[in-house]
Amino acid sequence: MAVENGELDPVWDEMDRAMGQLFMMGFDGTTVTPQIRSLIEKHRLGSILLTAKNLKSAEETARLVLELQTIAHKSGHPVPLAIAIDQENGGVNSLFDEIYIRQFPSAMGLAATGSTDLAHDVAKATAQEIAAVGVNWILGPVLDVLTNARNQPLGVRTFGDDPQEVSNYGVSFMKGYQEAGLVTCGKHFPSYGNLEFLGSPMDVPIITETLEQLSLSALVPFRNAIGQGLDAMMVGGCAMSSAGMNVMHACLSEQVVDDLLRQDLGFQGVVVSECLEMEALSHNIGVGGGTVMAVKAGCDNVLLCRSFTVQQEAISGLKLGVENGMISRDRIRQSLRRVLKMKSRCTSWEKALSPAGINLLSKLQPSHTTLSTRAYNSSITVVRDKNHLLPLSNILEPDEELLLLSPLVKPLPASAASRALSDNAAASSHEPAVWERSASVMSGEGVFRELGRSLARQRSGRVSHASYTANGVRPVHETLINRASAIIILTADSNRNLYQSGFTKHVSMICSTNFTGNGEKREKPLVVVSVSSPYDFAMDPSIGTYVCTYDFTETALNGLVNILYGELSPTGALPGTISQSQKLHQSRQHWLVENWNEERDANALDVLIKSIIEGAPSQSRSELSSATSNSFLLHNPEVEEAHFVVRNTSTQALYGFCSTYFFRSTGTGVIGSLFVDPTRRKLSIGHSLHDRAIRTLLQRGGIKRFQLGSRLPSIYLGIPTGNSVERKRLRQWYANVGWNTALSRPVCSMIARNLTQWSPPDGLAKSLQSADVGFDLVSGWEYADSVLDHIRTNSRQGVVELYKLALMDPSSCHIIRAKRPDDGAILGSVVLYNGESTLAEFVPALKDTNEIAGGISSPVISPSVGEYSTLLQGLILLGIKQIKLQGANVCILDYIDGDGNFDSLSAMGFGVLHSFEEVTCDAATWAMAPP
Repeated sequence: MAVENGELDPVWDEMDRAMGQLFMMGFDGTTVTPQIRSLIEKHRLGSILLTAKNLKSAEETARLVLELQTIAHKSGHPVPLAIAIDQENGGVNSLFDEIYIRQFPSAMGLAATGSTDLAHDVAKATAQEIAAVGVNWILGPVLDVLTNARNQPLGVRTFGDDPQEVSNYGVSFMKGYQEAGLVTCGKHFPSYGNLEFLGSPMDVPIITETLEQLSLSALVPFRNAIGQGLDAMMVGGCAMSSAGMNVMHACLSEQVVDDLLRQDLGFQGVVVSECLEMEALSHNIGVGGGTVMAVKAGCDNVLLCRSFTVQQEAISGLKLGVENGMISRDRIRQSLRRVLKMKSRCTSWEKALSPAGINLLSKLQPSHTTLSTRAYNSSITVVRDKNHLLPLSNILEPDEELLLLSPLVKPLPASAASRALSDNAAASSHEPAVWERSASVMSGEGVFRELGRSLARQRSGRVSHASYTANGVRPVHETLINRASAIIILTADSNRNLYQSGFTKHVSMICSTNFTGNGEKREKPLVVVSVSSPYDFAMDPSIGTYVCTYDFTETALNGLVNILYGELSPTGALPGTISQSQKLHQSRQHWLVENWNEERDANALDVLIKSIIEGAPSQSRSELSSATSNSFLLHNPEVEEAHFVVRNTSTQALYGFCSTYFFRSTGTGVIGSLFVDPTRRKLSIGHSLHDRAIRTLLQRGGIKRFQLGSRLPSIYLGIPTGNSVERKRLRQWYANVGWNTALSRPVCSMIARNLTQWSPPDGLAKSLQSADVGFDLVSGWEYADSVLDHIRTNSRQGVVELYKLALMDPSSCHIIRAKRPDDGAILGSVVLYNGESTLAEFVPALKDTNEIAGGISSPVISPSVGEYSTLLQGLILLGIKQIKLQGANVCILDYIDGDGNFDSLSAMGFGVLHSFEEVTCDAATWAMAPP
């Protein structure tokens, strides 16, 4: 009844029957509802998506799937339903059953094992289990390349940031699924690995990379999976905005589906749209119109997850599109052939009406349990253990107390705590909001509490457990920390939950300043465990012992306990480029690199700077605008400077310049700038300068980390990102010489103009009043003790030196302090400076405004502050007012973290001046090429 020799059976001449095969729909409830029955019987629905809300247990799932197939069979469907689910493992499982369905690591967890064979076996086992209950289509593998590791929601659902590694593991997963009899669906084309989020649910995430850039990285796994026989492809609902590509929703675009996926990549399988119920899509276009656009674009299967009303609207929209000639009948038949061909590979009525069921799952259980344990044990990664704290039995006596600190986060769908909570929440309310609130409270009390019990059982000693939130380190935490002999902190995606990073850093500071009863300084042992994204502290050497589990299911945390107590030797390794040894590639040519000589080279550097400014694209302003040779020379006794040049010894002209700084206060070696004459690029001048810079920094006593970009001087804060093509080129160049650019931190400088017309945002003054914080304005070295004591909570490069510069220049610099009224403790601070200050020499952007301008620099907010954004806005608000009093019409923010501050500062009237990606890495891990 499917397709023979390319010809459709006459049964498909009925257009309603044919169109039904072009939809995949979901429903609410764990039993067959009148709505889903109507969709199958009346509208001839061909594919059904089951989610966690439909699936209570393996046995009930098998019963539900069989009933759905029986309804389709009795109502005259020529072929069985395609039954699809997400079963990615880790934190994304639709089907959970403690007895019959095994838990396996996430995609990134499996990549950490270093074994594509193990990944294949896990995928096959996963597919065997869901096939046993009647599922025949798995929405996987995830083929996204995490090209920007920070603030990306996919996280551990991807295999990592290396395109070839993602490709290898993705194909292994795909083949494992197929060997178990399932058809596959790669996702999320063209990539969800580097999305930009605008904030509102009505705003669609945007891909800003060009097709050329995508082809070099993000499309590699999709291309390889297609070549190896991928059955279906899910196209995302994201927007695309770059040169030659301006698309509102990828899955509705012929340019993406037909041109890129079908023609350029040669995909002949089934194309599945993103769910058309997504708020931005339904609001911007409407579901009926969106369905027509999806099919015209080339989608074969349109996904609508749950709303019966919306699903009916989609069906009506497609019928109307056919009736009025927008979509031809041949176009419907084209998609129908693809769908039927896919179904023929995974199902038949004999198979659909007699699933293997619980009997097969019982037989699989022992071998799959062993496989699950082996996979988890192989994935857990000890990234660093500088002070040899592991196993904990080496440092803890039986009578000493161990403290576990865990964040309040929602439990994973695959955890027993989550399942119990889900049942309770469902019994008490049908409102999703209740489930969300309950889940947030339950997690710290459930999943991590069980970890605490396991830690206590294993060591037969006292283990205390406390949760932490965005409220920071509270008195109860301080008491427990003082009492404990060792501390374990758990984090879960701290790059997206910044309070976790602040809390961990605060506790780390407390531990590093611990004193014994005799007054002897002795650092308290601290182990930080990331239970989700490994990027939390992967490149932060201040966290001396760092472990990654990649998810926080019970199986993963049981493996963690064994690692912590030495029952198991860790073998996992961070996946992708983050784990590759950082090596400098030998330059093709080795230029003579000389030390900077101010008397000899200053004028030549000014000429070089001018040539780079003139060579900048006409639509953008160079980061070097208004900079001079003096802008790079700090002459600061607390900073060791070493600058290098490549020059023509005959003409004295400079071909390239590199500035380096070693900030002793933080042990940070910084490359503050590296630029080459535009007419002499691709001659290895940059490689030669970079090589010399790294060798010099490695020789600094006390070097802890390297950093690309400097806040002092404030010229290049990192890799420039204002031009997307140039950003891609520079990221690749620095990756090739050893930097892990996947772990970059977005930073920027910002500007507010027309201060005479400026007014603060509505409600900000009220928010500041309710925050119970006092502010004062100080200047001069007499305030140094209190100010410098406060800023020691911030370990970022250049902060201490910048504040000292400001304190020593009271005529031109001031500091605004935010203080707690009851005890006068400083909660936040910021530096103000004008164009006459010493500091202004190192911020060329201030001069470049060609107006009277003032600068605001280096906000430092105490980690204990809960209302970070409000306090930051308050400091900057008062800074602007002070700058206006001095007659300035422009305000520069010379260094701002781009992760979470952009929106609040934009609301205050600031726009981005220059954007960068700051990159840091552990100096101890840098492997130099031989000289």
